[in-house]
Amino acid sequence: MTEAPETMRAAVLDAPGPPEALHLRTLPIPTPQRGQVLIRVRAFGLNRSELHTRLGLAKGVTFPRVLGIEAVGEVAACPGGEFETGQQVAAMMGDMGRTYNGGYAEYTCVPVAQVIPFSSDLDWATLGAVPEMLQTAYGSLTVGLDARRGQSILIRGGTSSVGMATAILAEQRGMTVLSTTRNPAKAAALTAIGVDHVLLDTGEIAKQVRELTDGGVDTALELVGTPTLPDTLRATRFHGVVCFTGMLSNQWTVENFYPIGYLPRGVRLAAYGGDAGDLPAEVLQSFLDTVASGTAQVPLHRVFTLDQIQEAHAYLESDRATGKLVVTT
Repeated sequence: MTEAPETMRAAVLDAPGPPEALHLRTLPIPTPQRGQVLIRVRAFGLNRSELHTRLGLAKGVTFPRVLGIEAVGEVAACPGGEFETGQQVAAMMGDMGRTYNGGYAEYTCVPVAQVIPFSSDLDWATLGAVPEMLQTAYGSLTVGLDARRGQSILIRGGTSSVGMATAILAEQRGMTVLSTTRNPAKAAALTAIGVDHVLLDTGEIAKQVRELTDGGVDTALELVGTPTLPDTLRATRFHGVVCFTGMLSNQWTVENFYPIGYLPRGVRLAAYGGDAGDLPAEVLQSFLDTVASGTAQVPLHRVFTLDQIQEAHAYLESDRATGKLVVTT
């Protein structure tokens, strides 16, 4: 019988800084209490949230900290019995990687409420790309936009992982999908996942969108941030809805916000910021099943190992990815 290990490797951030500020260290494996789950991490996705933390832009983070707002793996221990040992699970959000250590490690200990079970034969790298990406895309469509079959949607920031996941879900719903990229070389990747109209984002695309959709899209997902939000609002029809979900630009506030002057007449502005509870287990399982059957795909751009965490973060910051970056442990 093999004895359980007592230590693990983890990527630790002592203070904000460049990618080189992330250091691999050997730490004790956490001991879970009732209400917690110890997970043997097999893979985790990289997210803009973690980039914000590393750059010192996030609030409420204490250091040193193991980053990572998501992870996938197997249950190693669950004192309360909510999950069986060996169960495949995803963990995400709930201050993971902010006020307690997150997924950038071989093990992570998280509250039960942040854990979602699943069963899949997909490889761990593919699975690692899904949780936060799917939760954000699904929540934006359902909570933020209340999107309906047959509607049109503009995705601003289309080659981000969330943008691509949203396009895939919207296509499954029979929506007409318009999606943006600043890089013409990335247009083919959007067409490949079912985007109907790929728009080269010059910063001002509202006129083009309104011409393509006879007056504006029904729904719009803003993933770039406040620099493009006014133009996204102008691209939306009367009584259409814009959901502010992302801030790829690292800009998320509007100075001197005056709603009557800022919002076009009759256009509604919503926002979405979700948690694990916004991704039902059956939705996660259904999506993984469609991927396994070949009827959907995961926009996975590149896979790194934990030893390559500095390189992975530098790549994340470079904005070269078309889809999700994943690290396996």
